[in-house]
Amino acid sequence: MAADTPVRPPEESYDAWAAEAAHAHSTRDARRRTHGPAAFLRRLIGVREEILDRESAERARYTWYGAIVLNTALLGGASMAMAIGTVREGTPVAGAVAVGVVWAWIVLALDSWLVSSTHGYTGGRAVRMLVPRLFLSVVLGLTIAEPLLFQIFDREIRQEMAVDRERDLADFRGGLTACNPLDGTDTTPRADCDDFHLTVKGAPASIKEDIADNTGAVTRLGRQIKSYNDTLDKKLATERRECARNRWIWRGNGWDTTETCERARADTSAYKRTSKVAQYEEKRAELVTKGNALSEQLISTGTAYRADVKKAIDAKVAERKDSQQHDGLLLRADALSTVAWSDGFALFITFLLHAVLLLVDAMPVLAKLMSGPSEYDRRLGERREANQRIHLEDLDVRRQVAGIDHEVRRYAAEVRAEEDKARLGHARYKARAEHARMVREELDARTARLLGE
Repeated sequence: MAADTPVRPPEESYDAWAAEAAHAHSTRDARRRTHGPAAFLRRLIGVREEILDRESAERARYTWYGAIVLNTALLGGASMAMAIGTVREGTPVAGAVAVGVVWAWIVLALDSWLVSSTHGYTGGRAVRMLVPRLFLSVVLGLTIAEPLLFQIFDREIRQEMAVDRERDLADFRGGLTACNPLDGTDTTPRADCDDFHLTVKGAPASIKEDIADNTGAVTRLGRQIKSYNDTLDKKLATERRECARNRWIWRGNGWDTTETCERARADTSAYKRTSKVAQYEEKRAELVTKGNALSEQLISTGTAYRADVKKAIDAKVAERKDSQQHDGLLLRADALSTVAWSDGFALFITFLLHAVLLLVDAMPVLAKLMSGPSEYDRRLGERREANQRIHLEDLDVRRQVAGIDHEVRRYAAEVRAEEDKARLGHARYKARAEHARMVREELDARTARLLGE
């Protein structure tokens, strides 16, 4: 039975069969051209398949052109995901991927617009269209290149940041130690210590002030006691001089002191009786005892204070160290700059990688600029010009139709105005004739009444 099946239809239906097969083949080719991954890549850059069908040799060119745009978007999304993971440590992988996908879509939309907006332009006009878009592409490329460079130089950046942190912590500890002396010296007047003052209880400075005040009081009492003793010594010297044996006089039955001696003795006794030297000496003894107690307190307090100051400095340094655990974008950028300028070869590699990444990121526009106008661009430009001419002609036709319509409406208005004038004139004539008739009738009636009388 299989042998009885014809290889092709009979001759009378072969033409219809061949036409149907050719139509099916062309339909499959059209579907293949407008669907699938290659068509999707071309749609990304705004290629019109019905125009490209006439220049099928350039289909591969625009397919790879769309692949460049897609690759740039994927690279931008990966770069942004890395940047989010770097800037915000602890970010979930799903969150970083979501941000990367959104950024990839933004880059894809921008690059698609940059490329599709240049189709159909040739010559100097194409260059004028591409140069500002190239600038935008480079700016966009900078945002993509930096996170990738952070990952490439990750080890060097982390090492540089660790050195900077150690240096910063050492400087910070030195400032705290210099502005918070262990002996409790007041550093408030120092302008360089405004950011390094610590509040530690039991500072020896107050005890030192008490000791200084106590010492001053003892010194003042000592001067007062010395002044009293000096005056008393003078009075005693006067008394001994005036009451000496060589100054006695004969009085009554024997030798006796003079009245001057008695007055000197009375003066000395009165001075001893009225002075407060005993109270001063007692007060000085109390102050000396207090000073000894303060000195002992200073020794014990100074030991505890030094321990508290060291503990407070360690706590501040630990707090600053904890605040340095997060790697911010600016810190990494500064570390990358330091690494790049620390060595000539490192600087060369940094600039080279920057240039390569920027070229890759700007490749959609660069490819358009370097490849020059294609036949597709010329065909699209011709269609754009034709559409513009058709549009202008359509506008001209519409303008003429609108003018004719306006003329017709104006003529109709003039005709209606003439008819209205004629109608109003006729009505006015009838009204005047009717009025004349009524006047004549009234006159005839009055005349008849007069004649009858």
